[in-house]
Order: sequence, then C-alpha cells, then structure tokens
Amino acid sequence: MNRKRMLMLLTMAILAISGAVAQSKPNNNASDATVARPKLVVGIIVDQMRWDYLYRFYNVYEPTGGFKRLLNQGFSCDNNLMPYLPTVTAVGHTCVYTGSVPTIAGITGNNWYDNNTHKTVYCTDDASVSTIGSNTKAAGEMSPRNLWVTTITDELRLATNFKSKTIGISIKDRGAILPAGHAANAAYWYDYQTGNFISSTYYMNQLPEWLTAFNNKKWVDTYYEKNWAPLLPKATYEALCDVDVNDYESQPFGKDQKGFPYNLEKFKGKDYSKIASTPYANDLLENLAETTISNEQLGKGNATDFLAVSFSSTDYIGHSFGPNSWEVLDVYARLDRTLGKFFDYLDKTVGKNQYTVFLTADHAGAQIPEFLAKHNIPGGRADDPDIKRSLNQYLAEKFHQPNLINAVWEFDVYLNHNLIDSLQLNQSAIEKSITQYLQKDDRVLTVVNKAKAATASLPVNIREMIVNGYTPKRSGDLQIIMKSGVMDAGKTGMSHGVAYTYDTHIPLLFYGWGIQKGHLNRTTYMTDISATIAALLKIQMPSGCIGQPITEVYKNN
Repeated sequence: MNRKRMLMLLTMAILAISGAVAQSKPNNNASDATVARPKLVVGIIVDQMRWDYLYRFYNVYEPTGGFKRLLNQGFSCDNNLMPYLPTVTAVGHTCVYTGSVPTIAGITGNNWYDNNTHKTVYCTDDASVSTIGSNTKAAGEMSPRNLWVTTITDELRLATNFKSKTIGISIKDRGAILPAGHAANAAYWYDYQTGNFISSTYYMNQLPEWLTAFNNKKWVDTYYEKNWAPLLPKATYEALCDVDVNDYESQPFGKDQKGFPYNLEKFKGKDYSKIASTPYANDLLENLAETTISNEQLGKGNATDFLAVSFSSTDYIGHSFGPNSWEVLDVYARLDRTLGKFFDYLDKTVGKNQYTVFLTADHAGAQIPEFLAKHNIPGGRADDPDIKRSLNQYLAEKFHQPNLINAVWEFDVYLNHNLIDSLQLNQSAIEKSITQYLQKDDRVLTVVNKAKAATASLPVNIREMIVNGYTPKRSGDLQIIMKSGVMDAGKTGMSHGVAYTYDTHIPLLFYGWGIQKGHLNRTTYMTDISATIAALLKIQMPSGCIGQPITEVYKNN
C-alpha cells in the first residue's frame, strides 16, 4: 500500500470517528435546528372589544394602522364565540391562554365565593407573596396560583426546557398574570396609587433596573399633559355615534367633565388612576411593550419568546360611555394607530415575518340600556347586591332565617350551605322558592340549577355555557338568565358577563410568521386559540385545553 493511499484511508477513518462522536453528543439546540418557529409570539387582548368594531369603525382605521394590517394581511375568524359563563375579564384571559373553561381551569369569575373556605376571593389574590416596586401592599399580593391548569406560555417554557422567555404586561393585574402563566419569567401590572408598573415576589425579589428607570420617567404625567380631545373630525363622531353628552354615561373624570374635551392636566402628580379611562393607557402599555422587548431581548435568542399584552383602557372607557359613544370610537381610532406603531417596531427589531401575532378580546359588551330604550330596543339594569338583599329579605320571611344567600356574583346565586345544613333546612325547597320569586321579575328569563344545567330546558349552547362555567368549589347554585339587554350594572354606563352574542362575539385575528391571509366564517371558539398557537409552534397544548386548532389559519408548507 503506497503512502498516499494510507493517508487517504487514515483521513477517512478519522472523519468516520468524528462523525460518530458528533452523533453521540447531545445537541442542546436540537429543537431549534429541526423545528421551524417564529422568533417571538405576541398575544394581544383588547379588553371588551366587540367583533363589530372591526367593521363599524373600519373607515377610520388607517392603512398603516394595526386593524387593517391584521384584517388585510392576516387571517380573521369572523364568527368567534365564547363558550362559558360568566363572560368577564379574568375568565376570558384564562380561556384565551389555556383553551379551557372555568369548570376545569378554576377561574370562575373576577371574584367568587369559595365554598370550601367560605370567603370571597379575587381571581389572582395570593397573600403568600408581596408587592415588588411599590409600597401599595395589596396591589402586588398577586399570583397565578388560583389557576388550576397550564397556559400556552407555560407549555412553551416546558417545550424549550425553559429557554423561552415569557412575560405578561397589562394595566390590570389579572390581564398580566393569568396570560403569563405559572412559569413566567415576569408579569407586570399598573399600580393606580403610584403610577408605576409593579410585580410580586412570585416572580422576582426586585424590579429589573430597566423597569425602575421606566417608572422614574413618570410617563403618566406626560400623557396627562396631552389632555383628551377628539382625534377625528366632529362629523365622523356624529355619523357613527350617539350624541356626545348623555345622562346615562358615567363621569370618570368628575361631575364637571361630561363630554369632550377632557382636562387631564389637573390630575398630574395627584391621581394616577384616571389614566386607565383614557386612550393614553394604551400608549403607556405599548411604550412598556417596546421597552420590555428591547431590554429583555425578546426574539433574539435561540428559542421562541412570548409577550402577552392586554390593553385595558378600552374596558374602562366602554364601561363608562358605552359602545356608541364618542369616547369608544376615539379610543379605537387611537388604538389602531398605536398598534400600527407597535407592529412597525416589531418589523424593525424582531424582523418582518419573524414574529406571530394574535389579537382577540376577553369579552365584548352590551349597549347602555337607556340608549337602547331611545330606539325601542329591549334592555334593563339589575344589580347583584340588590338581588342578594331582596332574596335574603324574601327568604327570611318565608323560612324565618336571615342570610340564606352568601353572595350573588354575575347573576350566580350562592346559597349559605353551612347555615342551611346546621338548621336542617330543605335546600330544594329554598331553591324552588328562589326560582319562583325571581321568575316574577319581568327582567328574568329563567333560573337554572347549575348542577343540573345539562338537562335544563334551554338551547344547547346556553346549557353548555352554564355547564362549562360551573365548578362546585367556586360556583354558585343557581344561575339567573336575564332577558336580552339586561345587565349587571349600576345607574350609569354599561357592563357585560351574560350569554348573549353582544357579550360573546369577539374578534380573533392572526398575523405574521406561519399565518395565511384570509377570512373564516365558520364558528370558532375562544378555546381554540391556544390549540391553534400550540399547533403552529409544534408544542403540547395546555393541560386543560378543550379547543381544536383552526387549521385554515396556517400557511401551506
């Protein structure tokens, strides 16, 4: 064998050995090398956004704004519904990110009466943790521990061996905490006392330096200096809205400010809560989103990151002024521009078509009853505390015992089981009496025993919504179903929470990496969102997910 041939064989042997060693060595980035994923997922929830706002306000949205970009360059599910009761903020944020419903996920409302501890509970209450970033003690005693299942953000962390960063931000604590999930790197929410974004010791021992620097700039005072005047021509509001000033609207800025323009400067340095009822809270949050992406280097690592953003001011404004107000039109016109700015930022920093966005709502909202009455459309008001008082008074007369009702939340009636059992009262008789009493009220459609809702004489979708919202530990015994247009609200403004389409029909749009352009008219559900994102990312869907991937969304590969 000549020397040249020996060298060639030796070289081949070395290469073969090297290849075998390389194959036996674990590849820490194997998932990134073999699975195509976007660099960043941005989940956007617009609190209280009705689906019809996409088209009612379409002509005021800008070509470079957020909504036309989503509608015309992304994918819209135009018949997306909520499959449970009550249709409120905490449950909506939970369902979007878990694909689950209260009976499985455990978040049965913004508040509920715990039938085991016999206490009223706020959805993210956690006395075992402390506030970070503020001296406002109660504002930061929050965590996701009341949530019983995983989120899509949890599953992304698990799938990447916790290499992915997941962060939730919102004005509302529940809007940041529940989407971010159990395993989040961070969740940040707004402290109405100080004007700062804060967190809790569930996530960290101190705020990152960049967030402290952000808070120190006192952005809220800067936004207050802008005041709030209409963005659009007066004729646009007159064409699309009710008159500007109405007695049935609330007055979040004081009794002296009943309509445009609003003087916000007077709150500077004094009252940091008022920002939530202005469009500038959306600008503040978008500012924080950009700052978070930049400082946390989201979308810059080897694993997909996830930023959950929940815009809350649309809910505060909607509650105060109603869907047909100048203020609601104005906040959506401004949010459109804010989203456009945010998408431009993502294009520049993460890369065009390198990120995936979905936008939806946690619930929609009803028209103000007095506005409906002006147009001969049915509606009305019913207040949970008033229902509780009247029921307890009636039952005290009938059964000679006060306080047989523990709570009424979102038309959900909680019986005082301890008292009923200790006195050996007949629960069935009490329930029957409550039902007969309530059905004399012209505002009430029917009353349903929640444990037996599956066989109630109601359309199947309403029955399923009650069943999906019921868990014995945290739910009431009887669900009051009001007639259409009747809401749980005070004397002014509007609310949401019921089974009618004005509360349950919400937008669902996908945009960016891996997303097809188009529209879908078949029925989809809020529970399908996390399943769709899980399939897109090729990861496990959340543990309690009951939804299905919306396959029409994906690009053909």
